[in-house]
Amino acid sequence: MTRTALSLAVASALSSISLGLQAADPAIVIGEVTIRAPKHGPLLSTQVLSSVDILGSDKVQDKTVMNSWELLGQMPGMQLTETRMGAESGKVTFRAFNGEGYINGIKVLIDGIPSNVNSGNQRFIDMIFPLEIDYIEVVRGTNDPRYGLHNIGGNINIATRQGGNYLDGRLTYGSFNTREAQLAVGRESNGFSQNYFFAKQDSDGYRDHSESEKYTFGAKWFVTSADGAVKTGLIVRAYNHQAEEPGFLTAAELAASRRQSSAKNANDRDDRDMSQISAHLDWAITPTAFLSNKLYFNTYKDDRQVTFSGNPVGTAPRQRRIWDEHQFGLMSTLTWRANELITVDGGLNVERQKNEYRRFRYPFAVPTDFSTPTFVQNYDVYSLNNVGAYVQTIITPTESLKIIPGYRLDRFSGDTLIRTSGVSADLQDTGWIDQPKLSVVYSLTPNLSVYANWGRTFQVLTGSRAPAYLTPGQSEFRPSINTGREVGVKLAPTAGIDMRVAVWQQDATDEVANMPSTGTTVGLGETRRRGVDLQFSGRLTDRLEVWLSHSVQEAKVISAFTSTGTSLAGKEVFSTPRFISNVGAEYRLSEVWRFGLQGRAQGDYYIDDLNAQGKFGGFVLFDANVRYTMSRTASLDLQVRNIADRDFEYVWYDNFFFPAGSHQPSFSPGPGRAAYLSLNLKL
Repeated sequence: MTRTALSLAVASALSSISLGLQAADPAIVIGEVTIRAPKHGPLLSTQVLSSVDILGSDKVQDKTVMNSWELLGQMPGMQLTETRMGAESGKVTFRAFNGEGYINGIKVLIDGIPSNVNSGNQRFIDMIFPLEIDYIEVVRGTNDPRYGLHNIGGNINIATRQGGNYLDGRLTYGSFNTREAQLAVGRESNGFSQNYFFAKQDSDGYRDHSESEKYTFGAKWFVTSADGAVKTGLIVRAYNHQAEEPGFLTAAELAASRRQSSAKNANDRDDRDMSQISAHLDWAITPTAFLSNKLYFNTYKDDRQVTFSGNPVGTAPRQRRIWDEHQFGLMSTLTWRANELITVDGGLNVERQKNEYRRFRYPFAVPTDFSTPTFVQNYDVYSLNNVGAYVQTIITPTESLKIIPGYRLDRFSGDTLIRTSGVSADLQDTGWIDQPKLSVVYSLTPNLSVYANWGRTFQVLTGSRAPAYLTPGQSEFRPSINTGREVGVKLAPTAGIDMRVAVWQQDATDEVANMPSTGTTVGLGETRRRGVDLQFSGRLTDRLEVWLSHSVQEAKVISAFTSTGTSLAGKEVFSTPRFISNVGAEYRLSEVWRFGLQGRAQGDYYIDDLNAQGKFGGFVLFDANVRYTMSRTASLDLQVRNIADRDFEYVWYDNFFFPAGSHQPSFSPGPGRAAYLSLNLKL
């Protein structure tokens, strides 16, 4: 291979939008994504893994959302948990993992950088706005060995724009006095690329006492050597969000007014800062060996004043929670293409967390008076250290068969100091957690493939106190081991049309519902999640594109007991709907007019571990959008969300803050019909 050819191949491999997708690969793409199949560079998810879905920028950048996790509602099998409590807005989950904050089973990455907070929650997603996103990639199941911590049911990688020459802006005004400005700039020449992004969003919110102000800034600088063999770069991000919290409503309050905020919540608010800095080094050592390195530093600071449902006398419902988390990490992977038959990919990651958590309790008052706490419940200083390594081999004995065995190891350590009591303790000793994997893909024809995978992932306790840490009297707790299996069929009958059917199951040992913010841990014991995913995506004509999916799922407890000795066997895991569906269509009438329709639905779910409080939370919602292109550089978008103005709400069971015997459901109503008008500029 000549130096010029190597340079071109490496540049292609390093491009963040090179997805390497072929017709017979199991991955499904929704929207427009640049597709290449590089023979050099790092392995891509679509080249290795089975259940992969990719959402293109054209389905993202023209959407108006209050939080970017909402964008994933267009993708198959996605459950959106829409808490909408100011900065604590919600999150996205799949494979029958719920979004309550108790079981955080989804790994999140931004440009390949780990982006979960200590508990596993997905708050870093809020740093990203739609206009900056290049594509979103979702990997389902247990067969991905690249990540360990929080990668229980799969992972989400949000890839932002890198390189190119553009100047894009978007100005939005709409319902609830929402104002938003986004600006994206890219410049690239002579091996040097720079990208900048700024966004500001203000809104009064759907409910009373819901004002929100947030901004984000991001910058990227990358340099590629003259021969294209080495690429180095730096990415920085900063984010601030200040928001009022309307609070949860009781059933009686919800019936009286969906948009109200109870008087008790008048002083509830949140001030959140997040940042991310990462250094990148990619090196094509030889035409067959490629090394990729990422060094990162994440910070998360949150000051939340919150009053929970009801007005019982006491301090439990009235809290101020202050988080201060710092994550230092290194990720390094080496890819070696030994020959046409075998490719070996391996990696090492190290992460060090230094965190603080403080929680204050306040006396009864309406509204809560957060000026003088009654006492300090938490003042914890704690660390969490992780070392992990993996290796996987892609074996292609024939053009039709691909076999991918993999193996991962993780180990954790850390300590905590509880300043309120002076107690210190070490993290539970998990030992080395081994996670074997195996995937097989067989292409019956160039347009039809069948696949199967098997793998193990794990759940470890997080937080700052027992049982995550071995304080006096605390018994040892082994990690929960998840064993997953999946079989599927991918069919691409014609160019531009993809269909996939997958059947999956995931069994866990010793699973826990763990809420570090309240120090609450509920043992779920042995659980089983299983389901069927049906997907279709395709361009039916030159003007019409359609995508739809339907996921049937179930999460049940196989063997466990409550703290009072009541068996949970056969009960459904709380807050897990039995089905999730979505549908979308886009019609391009002409070069000037474009119309879109998106719908999503989910079933009701039980809200308590005993399944005794009834089912809530189901909905069917539709959004519509119209684009009018005025010129080569300007266009207008009109987006109407919840066009039928249907009532829907997120529901949880408040058994922490009500007095014993008076526990009840708590509601966070979703927005009614809303309209947004946006001006897009491309200069």
